[in-house]
Amino acid sequence: MGLPNGACPIMEQLIFFHDHTVMIMLMIITTVMCMMTALIWNKHISRFMLEGQLIETTWTIAPAIILVFIAMPSLRLLYLMDEIHNPTMTLKAVGHQWYWSYEYSDFTKLEFDSYMIPQEENQTSAFRLLDTDNRIVLPMNSPIRLVVTAADVLHSWTIPSLGVKTDATPGRLNQTSFSINHPGILYGQCSEMCGA
Repeated sequence: MGLPNGACPIMEQLIFFHDHTVMIMLMIITTVMCMMTALIWNKHISRFMLEGQLIETTWTIAPAIILVFIAMPSLRLLYLMDEIHNPTMTLKAVGHQWYWSYEYSDFTKLEFDSYMIPQEENQTSAFRLLDTDNRIVLPMNSPIRLVVTAADVLHSWTIPSLGVKTDATPGRLNQTSFSINHPGILYGQCSEMCGA
């Protein structure tokens, strides 16, 4: 169990950032456990110590430095995820209760609905409640802009292996961009309690 394999550069960097943060947390946990073990086996050598300027300064500055080592890559990734570089195509996804509608507007006006295949009818895919009757087809190694909105209730369009999750709100257009590194079938779903 873990993160899905990254299918785009941003997701690969998100996985690297996750590993970076986990390593920092492991170092903190190891340090705290060593200090607690030392305190448990302490022979009360320093029981008459009333103050410790050095240790108070250290435990104030050390967490700030650790937060900087977490915040800098996080902010870099946050701004990278928000950039949209001359997209070669735009895909519009409209969330409805129980299905998604897609529009390719750059080429010919192509619109279609994509319904989830019920579990009883799904013979081709091993993934439960993830396959659809009409799949979207996207180019590889090209920047793609995704415009997301909803027709009725709140939705959230997501493909975990692309690191994309965009809220769909009625009456509002949200956009994000991504690019796909390798060919394949990528599964996504709505991450809200809407049913689609």
